[in-house]
Amino acid sequence: MKTKRDISSLADIQLMVDSFYGTVREDELLGPIFNHLIQDRWPEHLEKMYRFWDTVLLDSHTYHGAPFHPHATMPVNSLHFNRWLQLFRATVNGLFEGAKAEEACWRGEKMAQMFLSKIEYYQGQPPLR
Repeated sequence: MKTKRDISSLADIQLMVDSFYGTVREDELLGPIFNHLIQDRWPEHLEKMYRFWDTVLLDSHTYHGAPFHPHATMPVNSLHFNRWLQLFRATVNGLFEGAKAEEACWRGEKMAQMFLSKIEYYQGQPPLR
């Protein structure tokens, strides 16, 4: 049995992101939404996610942006966020263990809560500019 290690490098972040979004793209609930919105821009999206998680978990400061804005008008609700979290936790915990892996799951949960709260607030409001 192979011992898992913690997230410690950009290569680990890339493995986590690629594995997670590979699962998302095939998921019956999330796949159609993500594939419709991202279409043929998956390489760009994945690159942005590498920078985001590298910044969040490894303090690289390579991501610059506002992560919520692109999600503001997505047609999602708590069911979608619960599935997202389920897949995210399964991916992280399937590949890694340790403090950074735990932090990734915790941060994913907090971001999902914040994004859902904001999306629910903005539903029915004029679009963000």
